[in-house]
Amino acid sequence: MILKSPFPAANRFVTIQATMNKTNPSKKQVVVIGGGVIGVCTAYFLSKKGAAVTLIEQSSIACAASGKAGGFLALDWCDGGALSSLARTSFNLHRSLAQELNGKEAYGYRPLNTLSLSVTESENPSRGRKQTLPDWIDGPVKSQRTIGTTETTAQVHPQLFTRKLVETAVAEYGVKVVIGKVKSVETGGGKVTAVVDGGGVIDGDAVVLALGPWSSKFTLLSSVINVHGVKAHSLVLEPRDKDAISAHALFLSYQQAHGGQPMDPEIYPRPTGEVYVCGMSSQEDIPDDPEQIEPNPDSIRVLKRVAGTVSSHLGEQSQVKAEQACFLPCTDDNVPVIGEIPGMKGCYVATGHSCWGILNGPATGAAMAELVMDGCSAIVDLTRFSPARFVKRRR
Repeated sequence: MILKSPFPAANRFVTIQATMNKTNPSKKQVVVIGGGVIGVCTAYFLSKKGAAVTLIEQSSIACAASGKAGGFLALDWCDGGALSSLARTSFNLHRSLAQELNGKEAYGYRPLNTLSLSVTESENPSRGRKQTLPDWIDGPVKSQRTIGTTETTAQVHPQLFTRKLVETAVAEYGVKVVIGKVKSVETGGGKVTAVVDGGGVIDGDAVVLALGPWSSKFTLLSSVINVHGVKAHSLVLEPRDKDAISAHALFLSYQQAHGGQPMDPEIYPRPTGEVYVCGMSSQEDIPDDPEQIEPNPDSIRVLKRVAGTVSSHLGEQSQVKAEQACFLPCTDDNVPVIGEIPGMKGCYVATGHSCWGILNGPATGAAMAELVMDGCSAIVDLTRFSPARFVKRRR
């Protein structure tokens, strides 16, 4: 059986050796396609379990949502839903990975307090303000609530986190990284073959498709699951006085001066001294190349106004380091797809994590590693995430 991708040829990305996995014939050979946080976490935990892993990415590691996300982590915000066990397990894995990989220094892991605030542009900054607010939050905010503590919320720098995992997987566990566009994946007879533009062929015993919103570009996958992309915008600022910004993540109910429906932007100061601002989304077609994604100027202008309204430290005196956009992979039922594809032995999929991809990356990767290597996942019950649920609906 063949999974075909309609991606046009792009030989500029191919750096591949057809026999690269032949060096460890005694190990299970696993091909992971997708260099975002889900694919990288899967490759990392597979290699720790003894698999010989080849990770294929068409552009660069963490080039899309995994490099442009906020990196916010929450222990219990998914409680009561399908993601509860996955999120709790992953939150704790983030903590242990930070200890293992020196995450505080390597990729900005830290626990932090999280506040909910209401903001109205037209109000006086002093109205409704509580004295307990951090000094840098000096705009027209009110209705302060603590919705997370250092025990239940944390953060990472997502691009640094993803790339640190790759570096460790390559250096300590022998993961091979290939930059190239996958034309097709062939399965049959207990083997898989990934064909890369430019003539490269990689053989394996199993393949994991961790393509995020680009899952819809594979015809067979799109006939089984419907993964669509939501375009999300973000801004990275560098305040002049970095030391004035405390470790508080902000979730806002934001009312613009001209009225309309309130928005829900978010602000995350980072240990690096940067401040991440996000909150504008739209429905658009996903380009074939993640490098072609450009932010909408109007959305960026709104985010700049939000930042400057909440804090004078984030206004015109701050340096704009990035204006960016990415596509979040979403499913029809808002539940990720994690498991073996029905009727395709040895072919697995892991995608559809929406805005919780960074949080749920470690548990997804660890669970996929167990599923591929042991036949079932012990760390998280993957039944609810199985792609078989979509097949049943279409019968």
